[in-house]
Amino acid sequence: MPKILIIEDDISFCKLLEKFLTKKAYDVAVAFSAAEARLCIKKESFDLILTDLRLPDSDGIALMAEFKTSNPEIPVVLMTGYSDVNTAVKAIKNGASDYISKPFNPDEVLLVITNTLQNFEVSKDPVKEKKVLPKKVSSENEFVRGISVASKKLLEHIKLVSPTDMSVLIIGESGTGKEIIAKSIHQQSHRKNNNFIAVDCGAIPKELAASEFFGHLKGSFTGAISDKTGYFEAANGGTIFLDEIGNLSYENQIQLLRALQERKIKPVGSNKEINVDIRIITATNEDLREAVKNGDFREDLYHRINEFSIQSPSLTDRGDDLMVFADYFLEKANQQLNKDIIGFSPEVVSIFQKYNWPGNLRELQNCIKRATLLSQGDFIESDVLPIEFFQKQTQSNEGGFSLSENEKETIIHALSRTQNNKSKAAKLLKITRKTLYNKLKQYNID
Repeated sequence: MPKILIIEDDISFCKLLEKFLTKKAYDVAVAFSAAEARLCIKKESFDLILTDLRLPDSDGIALMAEFKTSNPEIPVVLMTGYSDVNTAVKAIKNGASDYISKPFNPDEVLLVITNTLQNFEVSKDPVKEKKVLPKKVSSENEFVRGISVASKKLLEHIKLVSPTDMSVLIIGESGTGKEIIAKSIHQQSHRKNNNFIAVDCGAIPKELAASEFFGHLKGSFTGAISDKTGYFEAANGGTIFLDEIGNLSYENQIQLLRALQERKIKPVGSNKEINVDIRIITATNEDLREAVKNGDFREDLYHRINEFSIQSPSLTDRGDDLMVFADYFLEKANQQLNKDIIGFSPEVVSIFQKYNWPGNLRELQNCIKRATLLSQGDFIESDVLPIEFFQKQTQSNEGGFSLSENEKETIIHALSRTQNNKSKAAKLLKITRKTLYNKLKQYNID
């Protein structure tokens, strides 16, 4: 029975994960801090360590490096929030076996753990004939070069601005890959060998923003149990990416503006100023010019961060790129889920091309990952796609139900999904049973 150590300071989440893995026949120990984890490692031997990226008395990467030095035979998997994924990718370069993004589903956790344990066994014993998939596709640079006019323009702007130190504002809808664009700029700049620090401004409470940005000294406020390095100091020499900058409070905007103007920061509770040499890249899905007019965003800060603006196009604006991204995400999903799906059926390609993708690239990636997990054959078929891909929101004079423009195919698909159960099919289609029978008669569907 493989033994796993979970290191997670969220006690309720940790206990939930422990219970789940125990049910799946794993021997599980838990630690709520780095200090507890060190004691566990000294007392017992483990087959795998599952650690959160952020802990109260350490960070997961530092702890991982420590364990890899003392116990190189134990694989380490990191658990990260969405905004920390780039840090996790860096951790893989430094020895992490894999990472799981929160929130995650139980199937994904099991797959990552199973694959990690199998791959680690194979690396120790090459005689074992197990299929080892290559590590994550394009993990160092997830920027996919599209073929559409919008993508070519985006690529040209990135190429032009990357070698400079200009502040860049990336504007675009949610899910269009603004952080990937920011990272691509960093990787093509003279700062590429230094840190890229990504910060989700919407996730920082305004009372803690100064501490998060500039750090703090131990005892400077209630809960400051140790010194903390802020994002600005961590990014010194490199690039700091502030996502959804429009969510910062007015007070936090003033603090940020001062740091950008003076290129100096002062940790909370300290009298000492620290010089910082950073490039700032920001992103928003709001109209900051309108926010400036309304007095919600400082005009001087807007001009400071907007020396050069880049439009992050939506997926509907780069339709020619759809299957380029779909193939990339399929390859990535295959490797993450230990699958070998070859591609998409012609029907799925057609459905993808007709869909309007309100969630953009993030929705496409999630859809393909889910479909890859559910697929049993060589190709992704329409029966593993969510029902919304077969519906177009159009009003009918019979109760306002939703059906696609191609009603007959949608109805056939719904019947297939429900094993010809007409009541369930009607529910899936959001129409009455009587309406469904009328449609079956209209289209001569048996």
